[in-house]
Amino acid sequence: MAVDNSLEVEATVRAVLRDVLGLSAERADALDDDTPLFGSMPELDSLAVAGVLTEIEDRLGILIEDDEVDGDMLATFGALTRFATEHIRR
Repeated sequence: MAVDNSLEVEATVRAVLRDVLGLSAERADALDDDTPLFGSMPELDSLAVAGVLTEIEDRLGILIEDDEVDGDMLATFGALTRFATEHIRR
């Protein structure tokens, strides 16, 4: 079942980053829209991206196509959350 509330999406993306990247609860809770991710967060390297996106797909019931993955959608926590929210609304 797809999640359709933007706050639920944000909580889910936060939980995925915490779980997949092994972030502490405090660090995950501190993520905000402007928090830089890919290129700034050492845990989120190119190998971890696939795990994060797969887990987002599973938890939100969405499908992310390979050609949709780019630096912009992974630039910040807010960008990744908005990307996921837009997929749910399709």
